[in-house]
Amino acid sequence: MLKKLRIALAAIFFTGITLLLAGIGAGWWGWMAKVQFLPAVMRTVGSATALNIAVLAGLVVLALLMGRIYCSVICPLGVWQDIVNWLSSRRKGKKRRFHYKKEAHWLRNTVWCLYVAALFAGVQVVIALLAPYSAWGRIVQSVLHPVGTGWAVVAIAAVTLVATGLLAWLGGRTWCNTICPVGTTLGLFSRFTLFGPVIDTDKCTGCKSCEKQCKSSCIDVAGKKIDYSRCVDCFDCISDCKFGAMRLGNTWGSASRGRQLTQAKEVRQDGKEAPQQAQQAQQALQVDSSKRAFLTGSALALSVVTVRAQEQKLDGGLAALKAKRKPERTERIVPAGAQSLKYFYERCTACQLCVSTCPNGVLHPSTDLQHLMQPESSYENGYCRPECTKCSEVCPAGAILPVTPEEKTAIHIGTATVDYDLCVVNRDGVSCGNCARHCPAEAIKMVPTDPKDRQSPKIPTVIESKCIGCGACEYLCPSRPYSAIHVNGLKEHIHG
Repeated sequence: MLKKLRIALAAIFFTGITLLLAGIGAGWWGWMAKVQFLPAVMRTVGSATALNIAVLAGLVVLALLMGRIYCSVICPLGVWQDIVNWLSSRRKGKKRRFHYKKEAHWLRNTVWCLYVAALFAGVQVVIALLAPYSAWGRIVQSVLHPVGTGWAVVAIAAVTLVATGLLAWLGGRTWCNTICPVGTTLGLFSRFTLFGPVIDTDKCTGCKSCEKQCKSSCIDVAGKKIDYSRCVDCFDCISDCKFGAMRLGNTWGSASRGRQLTQAKEVRQDGKEAPQQAQQAQQALQVDSSKRAFLTGSALALSVVTVRAQEQKLDGGLAALKAKRKPERTERIVPAGAQSLKYFYERCTACQLCVSTCPNGVLHPSTDLQHLMQPESSYENGYCRPECTKCSEVCPAGAILPVTPEEKTAIHIGTATVDYDLCVVNRDGVSCGNCARHCPAEAIKMVPTDPKDRQSPKIPTVIESKCIGCGACEYLCPSRPYSAIHVNGLKEHIHG
């Protein structure tokens, strides 16, 4: 029953998050992105509101109460690995193919320390590469829109998909228990979870059925112990045990753990136990010492803690239209609600949710090494409509704060500039004014090329105090391959 419930919940979360990342049903599934661990951490650090703190605290409490149930139900990359593992077991024609392995402390801790250091140093590339929710977002975006995503991001997504899938096929939850920093962080708490699978030593026959079924390789039948820092609460062991020796129970009051503590006391008194009992007693003592290490380290862990705008292919349906190229900008453009370039890039986890949700084709993953995979705005395929606030509504990490359409019309995210050598009025000797006609902020004025001759052809000039940087002028400019008018982002967004 527990296994079926876990699978049902995992299916709901996996389907919902995948649809959300595909740009479908943000109103239905948007909350699922906000309960992902790293976005919850980044959102809380950026804005420690009662709600943000409550979400993050809820995930920590969940790990303390039920272990790493997050990894097998809420995390989409974790569920993906479970799917691959299930397919692997079906194809091989056998379920029982695992065995107990000691925790790879050195690898697990090294990756975790590098990740924490990246968080402190603001090295977002490392954070985005390893965060499981962000990785799944890139995978979904790359599958659905490989051309618009960029080859570098697609390549990274493909490597992540193959690597996690291959490790799951061969070794179950190897990725989660050696590489994933979220799994390691939650493992700090779940090591002392209150409820989880427990071994009833009176019923256990030592058949190792549960051990061979455990995709986390965390059940040691010989030692009658479970490594809860790696257990993801899939409950396969409980459903697979024919003798009722595996059950969900109080891990601190379980027969196996209680017996180990009793043996530890007896060893300290007379040291007369059999070798196996002495080994179990020693393991109990190690658990006790690891608890002290946990209490010391957990403080550090807590502190760090789509309708798209259709791309035009024909000019009036008569002539082939050259595709626009991205201009060189003095500063990047990020959405209204991002506050500033520094604020945005310090919090963005590169999950691509805003990219898939943007209905205007404005947001794209960056291929620049400094901000690799993090989104930026560009106006070759559309412009940022003042009434659209989709990205600010779905951002789970707080990198784009919520704004209303009314607020957005008063936020300046960039300023347009004109290259008169590219303007078709000067270059081709025709009348235009397209940029001025479509500017929603009325920030472009057409003035005579010859100030002394009011009948001379008119060219655009930008009123910078009015320009909000929406990119309507750049997108609708007929000049090809580069627009004669383009937007440069502002380091600090201006309100009002």
